[in-house]
Amino acid sequence: METLTIGELSARSGVAPSALRFYEREGLIHASRTSGNQRRYDRAELRRVAFIKIAQQVGVSLEEIRTALASLPENRTPTKADWSRLSARWRYKLEERINVLERLRDQLTGCIGCGCLSLQRCKLVNPSDQLAVRGAGPQMILNPPE
Repeated sequence: METLTIGELSARSGVAPSALRFYEREGLIHASRTSGNQRRYDRAELRRVAFIKIAQQVGVSLEEIRTALASLPENRTPTKADWSRLSARWRYKLEERINVLERLRDQLTGCIGCGCLSLQRCKLVNPSDQLAVRGAGPQMILNPPE
């Protein structure tokens, strides 16, 4: 079976060697060692790295990724069917993230509901700091009115 050095895996995956070493320490990817103790990755590890990279980009934590990869038989590389099954678990989280990003995009030049009352418009959007009862942070984005 063809193997890749850490440099080759990095170049092909677009992930820094330091991140690949971290993923290996965390048990997310696996490498064998040469007699000179150099890492060698099976070519199939490219798919695992791609899975990790995409999952992270949609906001999935490393712990959730670890759990997902550990659920595969014998820690195999995810197939298309595996990705479909595993990503379905993250659909709600992704939909929520999309909603927050859309609200942020739509309100980016206006009030973000932080409660600071520093912008002229905030006196209209958040008079008397009414948003404070919803919690800390940018409530107009995170917890918009119904």
